[in-house]
Amino acid sequence: MSEFPSGRESLKDASGGLGGPAAGAASVAGHVPVRTDDAVGASQQVRANARSVAPISVTTRAEAREIIARYPRPRSALLPMLHLVQAEQGYVTPDGVTMCAEELSLTKAEVAAVSTFYTMFKRQPTGEYLVSVCTNTLCGFLGGEEIYAALSDYLGVGHDETTADGHITLEHAECLAACDYAPVVTVNYEFYDQQDTESALNLVRDLQRGERPHPTRGAPLSSFRGISRELAGFTDPVSAAAAVDGPSALEPTVAGNREALRRGDEPPAYDADTPIVPPASAQAPEPADPEPADPEPAEGKTSEKVSSEQAQSKADNQAEAAGAQVADPDASQEAREPGGRPSARRTRTRGSMHPPDRHPPDRKA
Repeated sequence: MSEFPSGRESLKDASGGLGGPAAGAASVAGHVPVRTDDAVGASQQVRANARSVAPISVTTRAEAREIIARYPRPRSALLPMLHLVQAEQGYVTPDGVTMCAEELSLTKAEVAAVSTFYTMFKRQPTGEYLVSVCTNTLCGFLGGEEIYAALSDYLGVGHDETTADGHITLEHAECLAACDYAPVVTVNYEFYDQQDTESALNLVRDLQRGERPHPTRGAPLSSFRGISRELAGFTDPVSAAAAVDGPSALEPTVAGNREALRRGDEPPAYDADTPIVPPASAQAPEPADPEPADPEPAEGKTSEKVSSEQAQSKADNQAEAAGAQVADPDASQEAREPGGRPSARRTRTRGSMHPPDRHPPDRKA
């Protein structure tokens, strides 16, 4: 007998029974059912995350309509509305998807398609602090991979997983757009720059103790739900002022500017009133002289004959000359001398395409 429980037993273990809260019609209002694909694993993480959340409140619906009023087209409000859902419920819940669909006259499939495309929208409960470690090229090369591995080992969770107490969610990020401060860690999208394994571990320990270390630059740290509300467009004046007053461009950002000043380099001046003139190579070429008109046909020659001879004289290669020769009205007459040799006239024509001692071989009838 296998030592691993069957999928059915795992589902029962994770959800409290197949007829329990996760069983479709038996679910209570506001309960978040365990997804079957997650529950089959029957991990402690799944059971910890499968907790109830309150339904979307009347206040949140009113704020959603306030967001919609900002846009000329209602559906443009979907992204901030999804952040608003996360601000109340901690992640994008089925209840939140339904609310967005109803308010925007969209299908739930359309809302779900957007919410699953962007990684900032979470599909399962997220901790109070979302810790993101950049493991892209530069950060990864300078220690990002080691930082992520150390945090994962210390917290006992992997990518996009939350600690059992619901306090910290860990994820590795493809890029945090701060290569000049690599390696970078963010907490709820606030930057903690130039980290190493020990400083990142100390940062997480501070969060576990209930402290909120000030980011290297930018606004003071808030909770995941707090930053989601700000991303939805609801920022209190105190937080906004603190974000503006906080440090932004530090030494790595302005290093190139300082070096340019040291060397006396400066960008070329730009006058907005100066017309933009295309370079000479982009200007229209001068019109070419018209080709001279074809001369009048010589006595005894048709215009087709003259055109064929002109084409043969201008031919760049044997194939072009042969093609021009086919247009010669005399070519169809198959004029030959006795013995199958081409006539003197045709020999002279062919001879013009070859060196004197390299005439093409005779053709046999």
